[in-house]
Amino acid sequence: MQEIFAGLPWWVKWVAVPVIALVVFGGLIASVVGFVIGLLFKLLVFVAVVGGLVYVVRKFMAGSSSRGDW
Repeated sequence: MQEIFAGLPWWVKWVAVPVIALVVFGGLIASVVGFVIGLLFKLLVFVAVVGGLVYVVRKFMAGSSSRGDW
């Protein structure tokens, strides 16, 4: 691989090849990044809902245990 790039100018190695890679694989990269961001958002919503549920249950249990209904 180094022999192929050895005779080429610097701008081909550091500008043209990455730009071509982004054009060819850009859709794949965008879909992977979108999937990861969507997964992180769903994880954040899950944590918020579970945290809210735990808060409500603890609040309810603290209020009902003080009355002695159990």
